Amino acid sequence: MTTDDLIALRRDLHRRPEPAWREFYTTARIVDELESRFDLDGLHVGADAIADEQRMAVPDDAELDRWYVQARDAGIDEAILEQLEGGYTGAVAVLECGPGPTVGLRVDIDGLPREESNDPDHHPAAAGFRSEHEGAMHACGHDAHATIGIGVIERIANSDFSGTLKVFFQPAEEIIGGGKSMAKSEHIRDVDSLLAVHIGLDHPTGEIVAGIDGFLAVCHLEATFTGEPAHAGGHPEQGRNAVQAMATAVQNLYGIPRHNDGKTRINAGVVEGGSAANIIPEESRIVAEVRGETTELLEYVRANARRVLRSAAEMHDCDLEIDVGAEAPSATSDGELVSIVETVATETPGVKTVLERDQLGGSEDATFLMREVQRNGGTACYVGVGTDHPGGHHTSTFDVDEPSIGHAVDVLSGTIERLAREHP
Repeated sequence: MTTDDLIALRRDLHRRPEPAWREFYTTARIVDELESRFDLDGLHVGADAIADEQRMAVPDDAELDRWYVQARDAGIDEAILEQLEGGYTGAVAVLECGPGPTVGLRVDIDGLPREESNDPDHHPAAAGFRSEHEGAMHACGHDAHATIGIGVIERIANSDFSGTLKVFFQPAEEIIGGGKSMAKSEHIRDVDSLLAVHIGLDHPTGEIVAGIDGFLAVCHLEATFTGEPAHAGGHPEQGRNAVQAMATAVQNLYGIPRHNDGKTRINAGVVEGGSAANIIPEESRIVAEVRGETTELLEYVRANARRVLRSAAEMHDCDLEIDVGAEAPSATSDGELVSIVETVATETPGVKTVLERDQLGGSEDATFLMREVQRNGGTACYVGVGTDHPGGHHTSTFDVDEPSIGHAVDVLSGTIERLAREHP
């Protein structure tokens, strides 16, 4: 594939972003690209790519159907699309090239539920590949990640690599809902070394971070308070105010002490309730996110968050239901693999700066795959590829400096080839 081919693919994916478990067009486009260009030894699509029972935070049927119809109307091959029905998105591509190690590459493919800028200074808008899906955009570079995955397959297929390459095109990263389903699939079990990649992360074009660490373990909690409605003016004493319970909980969630052993975080990202100014509200809801530098620190915050929620409900005589949503553990990049990436990146044209390590300070469900490979005796590494982006990640003006796609393909392919050469 030429550089122009990669850019064209990235822009096509950028134009049609799809949120978690709704990546129907995206997955089908990837599958079509793979089948038309490569003689793969395995291509596992949809339910065949994941462990079904491990999917997290899947939207309801009506939402899935809306995006499915939209993909079908865009002219997607019906035979491919049928394999994805019900939100079974994603794919695993397998390339067997003789004896040697099994190397995995994980790339995520989902977009975000936010509007993309229409400012004429925003390059996708000016160049004609701004999102056509109102209310959704690729604001984190996953369009580039999917393109990088295909570029690496093409490079390895035309190299002297000896071994097996598996590329995991993972859905639902943005809601930390898809990583576990791929980590618990049969496809990860024989992986000796796993690479994951992310573009940007506030590093400029030409800079490579050989090993990203500092992943915060994360968990989503949804708390629903149920009280009793009443007329706020006539009989307030007859009500049990669910919004009061919610407000108490929000204040006290932020009062959970930070922990001496490392970073801990909590955020009440959604708070809602009530129906009218003169009605004591009978129901309210909090969607909160808790994080910890380690899985143990996550559990510290989560346990205290549950205590706070229960106490707030009891104080205001409300019932409480807590649902645990998606979650992901912490992980660390293995030094052995970091060293190989660092060496390859130093020798790669176009790479100006190489950092051995950096801290993410956020969360990522690639950690599920990393830890699974490490648990099985292999090594794993999360690679950062710098890109000049005019807006921050998850903002309406985020964009990718497209030469960085080539840097990623070069560094990742070179690392995979070197792993094969150095395999005992």
